[in-house]
Amino acid sequence: MEPTLEAQKSISTDNNAIVVKGLRKSFKKLTVLNGIDFSVKRGTVLALLGPNGAGKTTTIRILSTLLLPDGGQALIHGFDVVREANKVRSLIGLTGQYAALDEYLTGEENLHMIGRLYRLNHQDIKRRTQELLELFDLMEASARTVKTYSGGMRRRLDLAVSLIAAPPIIFLDEPTTGLDPRSRLIMWDIIEQLVTAGTTILLTTQDMDEADRLADKIVVIDGGRIIAEGTADELKQRVGSERLEITIAEASSFETAKRVVYGEGLHLDSKTRTLSLATKGGVHQLKQVLSRLDEAGIGVENVSFHRPTLDDVFLTLTGHTTEQPNIVIEKQEA
Repeated sequence: MEPTLEAQKSISTDNNAIVVKGLRKSFKKLTVLNGIDFSVKRGTVLALLGPNGAGKTTTIRILSTLLLPDGGQALIHGFDVVREANKVRSLIGLTGQYAALDEYLTGEENLHMIGRLYRLNHQDIKRRTQELLELFDLMEASARTVKTYSGGMRRRLDLAVSLIAAPPIIFLDEPTTGLDPRSRLIMWDIIEQLVTAGTTILLTTQDMDEADRLADKIVVIDGGRIIAEGTADELKQRVGSERLEITIAEASSFETAKRVVYGEGLHLDSKTRTLSLATKGGVHQLKQVLSRLDEAGIGVENVSFHRPTLDDVFLTLTGHTTEQPNIVIEKQEA
């Protein structure tokens, strides 16, 4: 589906496909979004990164016109998501956290059905269906009912359905959650192909590798606020050049080690008996940490340095991992 003339005019005069200003949303007394601001340039990927309950899905629902904000403004190619919702819907595709498919229809029939809902003509529906089935490697399964599909196949079909009208903007809400490694890589390849073709993508994820590989820009959100933004490399520079990891020997007290070791972005894993902290001091800092452990009578099984990852960024900024749930907020977002 081609954008309307009015939409094309808006697109040509604005380098940002998505603009969010002061967006707020609460559920009763619970604040989910507390005045967030960001923008997404046309033909790029922005990854909205954060733990469960951070406000990622709420943001997607507002931008896709499924939920009204309490305040602020969101523009899609210059169109307001509240006042011009119908125009916005003609420009977007959405793939949510769960596949929105009819299990009793075949893959091909699902694509045809959505094409008809978009009011595409018969020839366009047939052409787009063939293109998408080939792109998503679903030709062989196209005549099977969706209830026989694997999880990875359902996610690929779900994304294909959101593309039937060839929207210039796509919202992907944790698109690879629960997929096996092969299916995840296939999805990443498809997303990269879409961006190469000029599609703008807003991606929410808890997968650090996913954000690192796909995103031109990353926005880190926690507790309804944006706490950092930039490219993956820019964010990694905020936690230093390396990360120090120390594994405590089984015969020593991990609790004592926790009291002895301290530093920026300290992360503790009692299962693996590992202490991890950001370091800018290199070998000098390592000597200091080992000296404190030795004085406390703590044995060390292994020591290693690692280049910073987005996991390190999130740990340093928030003090917890992206997998740490906020149960109350998550219930509100479900």
